[in-house]
Amino acid sequence: MIKKILIAFLLLPTLLYAQINTERVMTIARNALYFEDYVLSIQYFNQVINAKPYLYEPYFFRGLAKINLDDFQGAEADCDAAINRNPFVVGAYQIRGLARIRQNNYDGAIEDYKTALKYDPENLVLWHNLSLCHIQKKDYDAAKEDLGKLLKISPRYTRAYLMRGEVSLQQKDTLQALTDFEKAIDMDRYDPDGWGARAIVRLQQGKYAEAESDLDRAIHLSAKNAGNYINRALARFHRNNLRGAMSDYDLALDIDPNNFLGHYNRGLLRAQVGDDNRAIEDFDFVLTIEPDNMMATFNRGLLRAQTGDYRGAISDYSKVIDEYPNFLAGYYQRAEARKKIGDRKGAEQDEFKVMKMQIDKRNGVTSNDKDLADNSQDDGEDDGKTRKKSDRNMENYRKIVIADDSEAEQKYKSHYRGRVQDRNVTIKMEPMYALTYYERPSEVKRIIHFHKYIDELNHSELFPKPLRITNMEAPLTEEQVNYHFALIDSHTSDIVTDDKDTKKRFLRGLDFYLVQDFSSSIDDFTQAILLDDKFFPAYFMRALVRYKQLEYKKAEAGLNEGVPGTSVDEKKAAEVKAIDYDIVRNDLDHVIQLAPDFVYGYYNRANVLSMLKNYRAALVDYDKAIELNKDFAEAYFNRGLTYIFLGNNKQGITDLSKAGELGIVSAYNIIKRFTDTRE
Repeated sequence: MIKKILIAFLLLPTLLYAQINTERVMTIARNALYFEDYVLSIQYFNQVINAKPYLYEPYFFRGLAKINLDDFQGAEADCDAAINRNPFVVGAYQIRGLARIRQNNYDGAIEDYKTALKYDPENLVLWHNLSLCHIQKKDYDAAKEDLGKLLKISPRYTRAYLMRGEVSLQQKDTLQALTDFEKAIDMDRYDPDGWGARAIVRLQQGKYAEAESDLDRAIHLSAKNAGNYINRALARFHRNNLRGAMSDYDLALDIDPNNFLGHYNRGLLRAQVGDDNRAIEDFDFVLTIEPDNMMATFNRGLLRAQTGDYRGAISDYSKVIDEYPNFLAGYYQRAEARKKIGDRKGAEQDEFKVMKMQIDKRNGVTSNDKDLADNSQDDGEDDGKTRKKSDRNMENYRKIVIADDSEAEQKYKSHYRGRVQDRNVTIKMEPMYALTYYERPSEVKRIIHFHKYIDELNHSELFPKPLRITNMEAPLTEEQVNYHFALIDSHTSDIVTDDKDTKKRFLRGLDFYLVQDFSSSIDDFTQAILLDDKFFPAYFMRALVRYKQLEYKKAEAGLNEGVPGTSVDEKKAAEVKAIDYDIVRNDLDHVIQLAPDFVYGYYNRANVLSMLKNYRAALVDYDKAIELNKDFAEAYFNRGLTYIFLGNNKQGITDLSKAGELGIVSAYNIIKRFTDTRE
């Protein structure tokens, strides 16, 4: 989360501290933060703050960690402290603005973004978030003014056109909204949001075939957006394609099982095609979400009567009549149900009520009872087939529900830059494999990675926990952090007693790695190799840690370029050259020589080669990895991307398809983006 801000501010040049210890702890803390080990990073920042409470950086970075952990109050307090110590740090205002937004303090966030823009007037992220805050406050003129300034700075920023289109819809300016949405589509035909936004306008215009076509494109580009299926179902419903609409509601509910519109409307359509029992299930679900929804209650009553559950139907009808005493259809249906169970007296009372209401209506007599409806209008719906969700007119109980404007047009209000990950999958390689004790669970992939020698090490009971081979490393909890710090002390005592034990060195190196102390980790892995140059796990882990160091250093070099006050020598020192990766590759060469069946050595080396744009050599290693393990999903995925980088989209898509089949679901999004989708 907030990866872009994290990179942009995490890698600012650090102050030169008087005490080397403080500098080292700060470096380790920023390593942990960069690699999203937030709990661990906070502990390190605490140490720096305790030692030097006058520095702004540890407060700022601790606030960044806290906002990733959804501690918004804590993040705001830390940014306050950072700003008090240095009021010129743009990032502190930006993070505090995000923290305030999450606490619904939009005025405070606007104040922060305006202050930050004084110091960095061309910062797109600040203009983006400021615009969204004004939209949230319904200050549409201010939002449009902000977006106009944003587009002057960056005329090809498609998200601004989409946001301005949303503002125009709120102002009922459909033509201007359509112009902005079409501009966004022209600039980026692979952004599903542009197609989805234009489809909403076309739905409002009654151009249902065109709306369905736009939604087809949006769904093709992003199959995990429930709202697009809900909207396409509406378009299909208006085109009398009931089966297609129900299919879309099914797909929407697979993605978002608690979607109100999906269940309610599917229930109505199921009732229309005679699928009464499953329609009842949908209305049961709606009523668990909204127990006081009288239209859902009445529809369920009709379905219960249809399936012979007359007492259940009467119960539902009675609830509706208690709420709306003038609802004629309620009395009529209850009378019919009461007849079915032999309650003639009750049926006659309901029939008498119906007759009296009909006579009163003919005579123009109105009742003092509660109004039948809160909204008697159809809100401009051209054919009377739909109603807004907020409509309480019981006469509209059979109509398909559409979202209110306040809900339908919230699409970009939550997309604050720096806090929400991009909806589209970022095209990047699957990460390197590591030896660790902790692995993030996956809902899709259930594979346990195995190698005979690693299994033997685990059975030796030398390790405090079983070693896992994974590229889904889990960040440590506070308890785990303390546990590994204690293990480092314990291993240090053992090493002092016997400094010739290879595995003790490796164990401590692994603990240093887990607490993000990369320099100490590399030292221990190096000592393990010097003691036993046949122990391939030490080469494997040293290569991984060095690779991570270079990844961090490369990001730092890229951001230092053009930073005021950074000298040419400092920039050169920060640059990462191909020769640095040769050291990583050399370690992986040793792994493969010592353990030619260790598939993860080939995979990691292929990743290094691909990163160096040596794609042909990378393909050789991915081929070998797949030869050793036919179900190696990550190798298929990365090989697929490598083929695409070489221009061989057909072979690349074949590999990505296999990767998706094996559980890497993001492969499907990339396949769609590289498949020709001409209209």
